[in-house]
Amino acid sequence: MTTTTGWRRNVALFLTGQTVSLFGSMIVQYVVMWWVTLQTQSGLAVALYAVAAFLPQGVVSIFGGVLADRMNRRVLVMVADGGIAAATLVLAMLMANGVTDLWIVLLAVAVRSVGAGVQTPAVQAMIPQIVPSEHLMRVNGIFQTIHSAMALLAPAAAGAIFAAFGVVPVFFLDVVTAVIGIGLLAMVAVPTLERVTESTASYRQDLVEGMRYIKSQPVVRWLLVVYATIFLLTVAPTFMTPLMVARSFGREEWMLAVLEVAFSVGMLLGGVLMSTVLAKRSPVGLILTAVYGFGLATIALGLSTNLWVFYGFMFVIGLLVPPFSTPFMTLIQETVEPGMQGRVFSYVTIVMALATPIGTVVFGPLADVVSVEILLIAAGVAAVIAIAFAARLPSGRATMAAARKLGTEPVAESVP
Repeated sequence: MTTTTGWRRNVALFLTGQTVSLFGSMIVQYVVMWWVTLQTQSGLAVALYAVAAFLPQGVVSIFGGVLADRMNRRVLVMVADGGIAAATLVLAMLMANGVTDLWIVLLAVAVRSVGAGVQTPAVQAMIPQIVPSEHLMRVNGIFQTIHSAMALLAPAAAGAIFAAFGVVPVFFLDVVTAVIGIGLLAMVAVPTLERVTESTASYRQDLVEGMRYIKSQPVVRWLLVVYATIFLLTVAPTFMTPLMVARSFGREEWMLAVLEVAFSVGMLLGGVLMSTVLAKRSPVGLILTAVYGFGLATIALGLSTNLWVFYGFMFVIGLLVPPFSTPFMTLIQETVEPGMQGRVFSYVTIVMALATPIGTVVFGPLADVVSVEILLIAAGVAAVIAIAFAARLPSGRATMAAARKLGTEPVAESVP
């Protein structure tokens, strides 16, 4: 699946390119979300933003995963990143000329989401191609740490640029970072899978094969159930936290920036822990600790009456993200055979991209009827109950058993 010679150079180029591209994309994400929140102060508008940001990604991922298993994944990522940059450039030109209608901004967000639906499964499936299996958890931890560092720097940079120059310069910056990222990725050597050159199956056959494969793998099924629960009941409600800050604590841009910085500092520390002291811990144990923590911290957000206490619990949520996402991705990469990973990761993306807008479509309008605080408490309680139930499902018990054997047997072979 990957060669042992030159893999460190490949990983260094890959991580550097993805870091630069990710930095620009995250700045755009924060600024657009803040712009919508401050311009409208409407839960419905925030929900529409979430739908535009995630729903197209979920739909397109159905085909993006198939493409990732049929095409050279490096080329696919480069083309998708270029398309996202082009959409951003068009939006920048429109807004620079005074076109600031909400529907146009949301349309551009949706187009960027389409590109992410193609790019994300290919990136995740590419990692085990260029990283030896014995280094996979550590490299995933490093990738998560870099992601967390960018999540720390991006809101600070976004807040400074947004407050000083407005929204348009942020879009131009994203175009520049995308071009740099594409250039670095072009230098990464990614082996072509045999299936890419040999497959004669139709897209429909590939999709059905991917669904059947997931159905036959209890570990993958259970991971997707947990993933959906977290995004529906904890990630979606946290989209309302900027609205809670604006309504309950103040409308200054720095308040929203500090909210994201607190979350990102937690992610950064969690990523460091995952790439060092937690790298050898049980993946399933880390996942369960994180998901229960998400539910409890979401409840605590709703109970917070002090802005800095509120920031503290956002820090805790950020801290728990790497112990959830890193072992989750590593288990998928270790469990799923290489020729199926693009399709499996496409379904992971679909779950994330559909659960988030579904949740915000519910929580957004409700936030215009009841307080965000009540919504966060209710969602956190529901998340804890749902995870406790999921851990007792047959697939949950099978995953626990597989995790105990992970040191001596591949997960895919240890689960009947």
